[in-house]
Amino acid sequence: MENKLLTLFLTFTKIGLFTFGGGYAMISIIENICVEEKKWISHEEMMDITVIAESTPGPIAINCSTYVGYKQRGLPGAVAATFGIVLPSFIIIYLISGFLDNFLDIVWIANAFKGIRIAVGILILDAAVNMIIKMEKEILPLIIMVCSFAAMFLINYFSCGFSSVVLILVAAVVSLIVFLIQGAPDRKEGERQ
Repeated sequence: MENKLLTLFLTFTKIGLFTFGGGYAMISIIENICVEEKKWISHEEMMDITVIAESTPGPIAINCSTYVGYKQRGLPGAVAATFGIVLPSFIIIYLISGFLDNFLDIVWIANAFKGIRIAVGILILDAAVNMIIKMEKEILPLIIMVCSFAAMFLINYFSCGFSSVVLILVAAVVSLIVFLIQGAPDRKEGERQ
């Protein structure tokens, strides 16, 4: 059990240490390690975790790591995974704030962060494309996705002061209404229970 806790801690420490750009940039890394390499969770669980982590308070990467840790080793696993993903950021920010007052005024660091921004955008795009590919190909999720994308594009293009939380709530309400009207979808044999 201690070995598994240490593995959880070190795995999420690595993710936290080598991923820039926050939770959305970490999604594809978490999926690669937790689903494909370690097989701790399935692709379906990863998609469910991502949706739930986006709609609950707290950073998405921390919520994902907490779930994976809890699934593997209960409360101690959740603590180990969460602590692992938070620790690198905490140490780096602490060191930067303590020793470098004008951190981004250093030319080579400012230039490095410009490059990191591009990489973060690519990681977020990769996570989005993977989720779209693995999404159930039903009409309602596709309509919600296209409408949400169009709404966010227009909101950003016209610089409207509209919260993305409202879009999430609208999508949730539409899905809930359709669920109540149609009833629960039939699950195939062998799918999540």
